[in-house]
Amino acid sequence: MRTITALFDTYDHAASAVRAVKDAGIASGDVSIIANNAGGDVPNDEIDAGESAAAGAGVGAVAGGGAGLLAGLGTIAIPGIGPVIAGGWLLATAVGALAGAAVGGAAGGLLGALANAGVPEEEAHIYAEGVRRGGTLVSVRADDDRADTVAAILRNSAGVDIDARRRDYLAEGWNGFDEDQPAYTEEQIRDYRTAYGNVPPV
Repeated sequence: MRTITALFDTYDHAASAVRAVKDAGIASGDVSIIANNAGGDVPNDEIDAGESAAAGAGVGAVAGGGAGLLAGLGTIAIPGIGPVIAGGWLLATAVGALAGAAVGGAAGGLLGALANAGVPEEEAHIYAEGVRRGGTLVSVRADDDRADTVAAILRNSAGVDIDARRRDYLAEGWNGFDEDQPAYTEEQIRDYRTAYGNVPPV
């Protein structure tokens, strides 16, 4: 089993990628999405009404049934990022990582979840920072014989070039994702997307 992860600047691009992965036969239970919704990009009908959970709470309410892109999409707060719309197996891992960090000093939040999923630390920092700046993360678990197909789908679905994005962040003086930094405001996210030419349609 391999984990394939991709970052998207808009929820729409990420949602299209998730649908394509599911159409390719990957079970919903092996697909996760974590979307910064400070800009209000996630359609209301994608989110389970009343299904929200604070960081550190049990994931039962969020990971339960529901309609939309993935069953049980709900809201969770992630340190350094703020409230996100999230669903899937990575969400459970993130909540577990938060609990582990609180108890044993392990890496928590999204970085901890990505590390537990086998994502290299350098890439995990880019993914987490990308979500902090308004992006959407898609992570898929796939058998070895299907992993290349999933990777191709995500790569061809307007995903972010992680190496290029890393260079852009470093050129700004960025040193890595820091969960102690304040979450981006809606205005900061809009400014960031404008600078990168990734303003979602209104």
